[in-house]
Amino acid sequence: MCGITGFVSVDQPASPRTIGLMTHPLSHRGPDAEGVWVEGHAALGNRRLAVLDLSDRGHQPMVSRDGRFVMTYNGEVYNYLELKTELEDDCESGTDTEVVLHAFTRWGTESLHRLNGMFAFAVWDRLTERLCLVRDRFGVKPLYYAEYDGTLYFASEIKSLAAAGIPLEPDEETWGLYLRHGAYDGGPSTFFKGVRRLPPGYYLTWQRGRVELQRWYDVADCVLSSGVDARADRVVCEEYHQLLLDSVRLRFRSDVPVGVCLSGGLDSSTLVVLLQELFGTDHTVRSYHFASRDPRYDETPWVHRLLAGHRCPLTVSYLEASDVPALAERAIAFQEEPFGGLPTLAMIQLFERARHEGTIVLLDGQGLDEQWAGYHYYAGPAGASVGFPLQGSSRPAAHAACLSSDFRSEMTAPCYPEPFDNRLGNLRYRDLRYTKLPRALRFNDRASSQASCELREPFLDYRLVELAFRQPAHRLIRDGRHKFLLREIVRPLLPNGFSEAPKRPVQTPQREWLRGPLREWVESCLSDASLTQCGWFDHVRLRAAWEEYLRGESDNSFYIWQWISVTLNQRFIQSWSAPQNV
Repeated sequence: MCGITGFVSVDQPASPRTIGLMTHPLSHRGPDAEGVWVEGHAALGNRRLAVLDLSDRGHQPMVSRDGRFVMTYNGEVYNYLELKTELEDDCESGTDTEVVLHAFTRWGTESLHRLNGMFAFAVWDRLTERLCLVRDRFGVKPLYYAEYDGTLYFASEIKSLAAAGIPLEPDEETWGLYLRHGAYDGGPSTFFKGVRRLPPGYYLTWQRGRVELQRWYDVADCVLSSGVDARADRVVCEEYHQLLLDSVRLRFRSDVPVGVCLSGGLDSSTLVVLLQELFGTDHTVRSYHFASRDPRYDETPWVHRLLAGHRCPLTVSYLEASDVPALAERAIAFQEEPFGGLPTLAMIQLFERARHEGTIVLLDGQGLDEQWAGYHYYAGPAGASVGFPLQGSSRPAAHAACLSSDFRSEMTAPCYPEPFDNRLGNLRYRDLRYTKLPRALRFNDRASSQASCELREPFLDYRLVELAFRQPAHRLIRDGRHKFLLREIVRPLLPNGFSEAPKRPVQTPQREWLRGPLREWVESCLSDASLTQCGWFDHVRLRAAWEEYLRGESDNSFYIWQWISVTLNQRFIQSWSAPQNV
């Protein structure tokens, strides 16, 4: 993992000072080295977290052997050894960075289809003076850009754009969609005017001031071209099982220690049994789990039972209510946009604990719910998914009645593409591409990088996603059992009961703490001028909703966290509001 920065202009000479100002704030993403490259009207920067080949041969930005291309790169391409063989080219380093650069040099953007991994990178062609920005298939690694005063700026995080002098102002349309409909991270817009994210599976080119966006991957295209999988269950089970093993095997390629993040659910259980199949019981892999000491939400007994007989020493990181205010203030400096509440804060502490113990790379179980229809509303009636329901809640996520009438009326519900001819396929596609997964990936990328750790997602191997999306509905949900075929694959490998574990939301007592020990902190956020003076809320209704929540009349705390997020994000903006001398 690394942090990347850069900018390019038609006629403005590149400033070494500016690229330095942009790159330095990403030191948490890459504590091991900093590098910049400046020539003419272009500049690239990089902060490196050394994971493969820890020597300075992996220093970035990296120049191609012929001197034509310069690349700054963030991520991991796990099949880099196979690509190196295909290229039949000797590399000077043992990094995947050099392999990706060589592949791009030979095949251009066609090389992207050969990459299996998570990545966001920029390549500057010194001959044609053309910039290419690339983002991986599912958007695991972030990439933001903005055009300002005739210059295109880009970076792994928004703060680097602010460091270049780009003003951070709230984008009211994005905030409105978030507060009115609970929708965010589903498109190129961010919570800041003029700052955009490169969509997953896209690349952007810039040449002589002209910007073009091109989609290079979409899972729907791949699935529709292959058709529904009509093979026998046992054949599909065997193929998917082997792909699971290969995906985890590839993601253990590392020159630094690798651990795993665990909960008590099916996805984490699947990861553990795959580790045992790959490495046996003699291979030690450190495991990490977060809890809150609240027995109503404690999955620790499940995790201990899961790990019985495995050499996976467990570290449990406990979130306390007293940790939350300071942790949230610290987190927003890295998250930069509204994040997922207390579960995200708990993950930050988990990653910090892992880093303290020397574990640099971690794997988790993200992605199987979207593949195998794990969420409860996938089995509901046709309208059950309207309003972005929360797992485990009977209410819509947002509380739109608390918005001012003008602000509320301007925000129509977002519409998402429906490439499939069935509701279940379209819901899964929506969650994978536009709603649940993009948010979770952003939260976890920032939480892990805040601690200078790299988080890998073995279940988002594109081969797994494509195969799962080709399956007919009866393999996803059968007799009320969600993730049916996945459960059949792992059932013989798991302790009794684990393959039938129900889907549970990430467990923290956020609902109870916000109305209990954190009430005073919430009150201070709701009274902050950034919330009371923004013009977005009907404060009489907001206060009434807060009182209702305090009485225990709501099973949903998401909208409370939305209001807190308005205050937190304004504080982030204020921290970068001083003029930048660049």
